Amino acid sequence: MLNRRHLRIKVLQILYAYFQTEDKDPLKAEKELYRSVEKMYELYIYFLLTFEELVSFAEQRMEDRQKKKFRPSESDLKPSRKFADNQIFKYFAQNNALRKKSEELKVNWGGAVKNDLMRKLFVHISNTEEYIQYMSNETSSFEEDKKFVHTLFKREIANFGLLHDFFESESIYWMDDIDLICSMVLKTIKSIEEKNSKSGAILPLYKDEKDEKNFINILIRKTLAKDDENAKIIDKLTQNWELDRIARMDIILLKMALTELTELQSIPKKVTLNEYIEISKYYSTPKSQVFINGILDKAIGLLDKEGKLLKTGRGLIN
Repeated sequence: MLNRRHLRIKVLQILYAYFQTEDKDPLKAEKELYRSVEKMYELYIYFLLTFEELVSFAEQRMEDRQKKKFRPSESDLKPSRKFADNQIFKYFAQNNALRKKSEELKVNWGGAVKNDLMRKLFVHISNTEEYIQYMSNETSSFEEDKKFVHTLFKREIANFGLLHDFFESESIYWMDDIDLICSMVLKTIKSIEEKNSKSGAILPLYKDEKDEKNFINILIRKTLAKDDENAKIIDKLTQNWELDRIARMDIILLKMALTELTELQSIPKKVTLNEYIEISKYYSTPKSQVFINGILDKAIGLLDKEGKLLKTGRGLIN
């Protein structure tokens, strides 16, 4: 499920693109934000569907070795079905919620290019230490199947370079989303229990859809609406800096933080401060976190003095 930091990053990405273009359309930016957030769920579904595809190629390999080999060995004629019969793989193959979402979003691994990608993924996996060890163990259990799939996804599928190349070509935002979505997949695998292994839900995109949509709605709309006002505050607090020499990403982060401080009353000041410092570590210059920390610290003092920080709720005053 999405967390607030990732939602802030989504707003940051859209605002950065918005301020880069000459044709600035706030409504278009807002629509693009919602589209980029909703599209994250497609990435989640793509990853979950890889398991069924891998089984399909395992079945195909066994059939080819049985029927197409000139001199099939005993292991070719009677292959181990341990991988193909993995109970976690079956869970996803039989999951009605996953199937329904796949059809609704039109997400699948069909087509020559996607099919070839899944074939290459299976070939890669079949040569890994995890796969070889798993197949060499003649005993089988639900817990072993689950542990194998969890490890396989974490080490191999989530890090498969060709898969990353495909996702990058599908959406410019997905490379920033992969870590979060992979954590969702791992959480989904861990949640599967043997007694409920024939059916079950997949994770939703939002923990609280109404609340999270309201959060990004306010953040993007108010940041755009208060652009001039926030720019004046930043200018006042950076008198020893020339605005055109401050990293553009830092300016946008500061505008977002100022908006969050003044418009989202239920979020503590310290949370806002810490979140934008953390985001700056990954999306701006090496010195940005110190700069943003200093400016926001002064901004909180200024806004408090002017009575513009109206935080409400228990524990939110400080």
